[in-house]
Amino acid sequence: MRVVTTAQPLDVQPTPLALLLLGREADPRSERGVECPGDLPAPSDPDLVERARAAKAKLGERVFVLGHHYQRDEVIEFADVTGDSFKLARDAAARPDAEYIVFCGVHFMAESADILTGDDQQVILPDLAAGCSMADMATAEQVAECWDVLTGAGIAEATVPVSYMNSSADIKAFTGRHGGTICTSSNAKRALEWAFGEGEKVLFLPDQHLGRNTAVRDLGMSLDDCVVYNPHKPNGGLTADELRGAKMILWRGHCSVHGRFSLESVEDVRARIPGVNVLVHPECKHEVVAAADHVGSTEHIIKALEAAPAGSKWAIGTELNLVRRLANRFAAEDKEIVFLDKTVCFCSTMNRIDLPHLVWALESLADGKVVNRIRVDAETEHFAKLALERMLALP
Repeated sequence: MRVVTTAQPLDVQPTPLALLLLGREADPRSERGVECPGDLPAPSDPDLVERARAAKAKLGERVFVLGHHYQRDEVIEFADVTGDSFKLARDAAARPDAEYIVFCGVHFMAESADILTGDDQQVILPDLAAGCSMADMATAEQVAECWDVLTGAGIAEATVPVSYMNSSADIKAFTGRHGGTICTSSNAKRALEWAFGEGEKVLFLPDQHLGRNTAVRDLGMSLDDCVVYNPHKPNGGLTADELRGAKMILWRGHCSVHGRFSLESVEDVRARIPGVNVLVHPECKHEVVAAADHVGSTEHIIKALEAAPAGSKWAIGTELNLVRRLANRFAAEDKEIVFLDKTVCFCSTMNRIDLPHLVWALESLADGKVVNRIRVDAETEHFAKLALERMLALP
């Protein structure tokens, strides 16, 4: 005889992370899962450009618009200055008379601008959902747990944290509290040299590739000197002996754009374009960097192409908006510039800052309504600024 029973509901509660991934909750300490309030103009509105010009003109010197290199052209058109994340934050700090700083970038960049600007200045991010997948890969709680693991292995006191600029204010503050420094892709070598003068080991957050490439390519370390700490595994997936034997403890994080480039991409473009120069960002995987002809930050890439001879050919491994802009800029000089990969790859979160969001933000400010203000609390700002100031003091 077959007995049929009625299934009883399971008493299972979804975790906060599960709700976040399902889009049913928001995490104010994260760069994901936030909404952008307000009524945006339609993307097809033919008057968007004129509306942006009118709102910016009405605000005058009260507003200073920053545009990251990876932004789309329609946004860059209205930027007062363009640059990488740290350059833009410094540019904002150099404009103390600007009441509003509109940061056309992503969340961690706007946080850095808020840290470096005056208390009377207000930093605006046109879309709060413009986050950074790399910055999301290291939360304050995960990094605190990692430090406990290093303490348990007896190496915390000998370890200096070095955090990439592409990190949240919380991670920058952790770095400041523990005697570390921030770095950019331009000065990562100097930051690591300083750190190894202060301690025996480095905890590099949150981009494993920049940390590994700098240690091996610029400081002459071996791959065996590096271990990867995975925050989703007990003890980071490492034994105490592995941690004690490492010089570079790399956080398991990466850039979703630069991480897509592969060794096959390099081999394919060399086969298609004889004599091509492969120029990649140091956030790319180690095997890609090793196979490239040139490696450098966003600013380095731009300067290299400016100095390149007419008729030269270049395959660039960085964000597509910038590559297209550079290809158009140097076409008249007969410089052939192509994207390293065949797959179209924009920074999806950076591209959330579009013309409708920018118009909405500017028009709201022009009407006296402050929207999407980015604020870093006083304690976090204090320790994050310590880490940033250590970077600024690097020789």
